Amino acid sequence: MEYIYAALLLHKAGKKVDENGVKAVLTAAGVKIDESRVKALVAALDGVNIEEAISKAAIAPVAVAVAPAAAAAHAAAPAKEEKKEDHKKEDEESGMAGLGALFG
Repeated sequence: MEYIYAALLLHKAGKKVDENGVKAVLTAAGVKIDESRVKALVAALDGVNIEEAISKAAIAPVAVAVAPAAAAAHAAAPAKEEKKEDHKKEDEESGMAGLGALFG
């Protein structure tokens, strides 16, 4: 998680998110650096619009919180309808898991 925080800190400061910058932040924080994790993070973030990813991540918890409330409202619906609702919720969760994988 500290690698992601380092990248976000660099981004927020208006600095380029590169290997040297991430290493410098981690060193300043007293974190033992794993070169392969730094390289993987920088490679994963190459071409990613960090602002857009942050805004999508900020919306995701709200969407997940709304889904259970909607499911409770439709509790009287037939079993076939509930299965569709479960698949929709699983799709939303897997989409958020993909975003988490992006940041390590």
